Amino acid sequence: MTEPITISQYTVDEPITWEGIGLHSGLTTKVTVAPAELGFGIKFKRVDGDLEHVIMPDVKNICSTDRSTDIARGAAGVRTIEHIMAALWGASISNAEIQVDGVEIPILDGSAKPFFEKLMAHRKEQEVAHDKNWVIDEVINFTDPVSGASYTIIPHEELSIDVILSYDSGDVGGQHAHYTEGDSFSEICDARTFVLTSELEELCKKDLIKGGSLDNAVLIASEGDAVGQLSNALDLLKKDNKDEIIERFKKGYTLKYSNELARHKALDLIGDLSILGHRLKAKVIAKKPGHTGNAALLAHLKPMLQKVIKLKNKPVYDPTIPPVYDTMKIQSFLPHRYPFLLIDRIIKITDTMVVGVKNVTFNEAMFQGHFPGNPIFPGVLQMEALAQTGGLLALKDVDDPSEWDTYFLKMDNVKFKKKVIPGDTLILKMELMSPLRRGIVQMQGTAYVEDSIVSEGELTAQIIKRNP
Repeated sequence: MTEPITISQYTVDEPITWEGIGLHSGLTTKVTVAPAELGFGIKFKRVDGDLEHVIMPDVKNICSTDRSTDIARGAAGVRTIEHIMAALWGASISNAEIQVDGVEIPILDGSAKPFFEKLMAHRKEQEVAHDKNWVIDEVINFTDPVSGASYTIIPHEELSIDVILSYDSGDVGGQHAHYTEGDSFSEICDARTFVLTSELEELCKKDLIKGGSLDNAVLIASEGDAVGQLSNALDLLKKDNKDEIIERFKKGYTLKYSNELARHKALDLIGDLSILGHRLKAKVIAKKPGHTGNAALLAHLKPMLQKVIKLKNKPVYDPTIPPVYDTMKIQSFLPHRYPFLLIDRIIKITDTMVVGVKNVTFNEAMFQGHFPGNPIFPGVLQMEALAQTGGLLALKDVDDPSEWDTYFLKMDNVKFKKKVIPGDTLILKMELMSPLRRGIVQMQGTAYVEDSIVSEGELTAQIIKRNP
């Protein structure tokens, strides 16, 4: 479920800028994280040249996952967003505009540490608001058929990441990394990106890693002629200092952690998961994850999240709890009677919202003709049931409510999403959209059956006292 939790949100106190080379483009680029108001979210904005396009970090905007996560909208795009996204997540910054002067986020030292440290130094608390958390309540298993990456997501109170890797290099072999939200993010954000020598030639032919160097990536020797593999790649990249790079590679490297590669994969996974726009509360076990597998996982999760968001305000109906109004009480408010009284219970009523229940049975009169052999509860009667439910809210505080009638004035943005049939229980929720004025009431109506919204619309009505 999605739980709106009242917490402080964060932005930055002033624009913060980093400048450096792009890992794949090889071009010098600059990125600025600018303050944003509460509720703004995270948005990228290309500001170079004649471009000034806003690009949302969203699953639908992912355009490439070849060794990085790239997003685009139309002709404008931003490459390699995963490290800065992970740093924003680690710093709990919910509102910021990321202004990009160039095609790519600079790689810096190959980790998220330079981003994270500056963000924490300039983090600014905003007023208390509802943050968005997605609490997973069931086990989800997913395997990406393209990359072979597999993921198991288990209910957990915080985001917990377990990454399991296996490589053909005797230097690194298998690695495992674990991170749980609440641990020190600095112990994962400084893990650097890496590449195997056996991968270099293919990456060069794809026109990638133009900005890669031993200063911003860990180069791991693969089985076979690692020096030869590096030499071929340097020829393709047309590096003037080829001999210097090879000699430096021969001297070896020192990992910051024995499992630095797995830690970096966990960092990338956090950055990619943050694209969902909700802070995931679950344990994620990832085997051989990469950006392609991560993006496929996001595409798998996104419909689930959208359903959760749609149903996050769905009322809970427990038939064992006595109703606020039973049928007899409802009839003291409304003039409707059989066969047109379309509410059985009111289970909740406040100053701004009312929730009713309608049990749909085969005995409904309309099923004789709508439709014989295929009984469907008409959509227009779903709207009528919502209107009757809303009428109880409108009449709640008037004297002698039985002397008043409620008349429809209009219905806007009405949508029928799923058919309702005998045996269904309609949960009818009506919420005030504006205060009651001159007897005019405007409400947002939503009808649910189980875990689906079956119809919704904006309903406007007028309450009028009946003539003697």
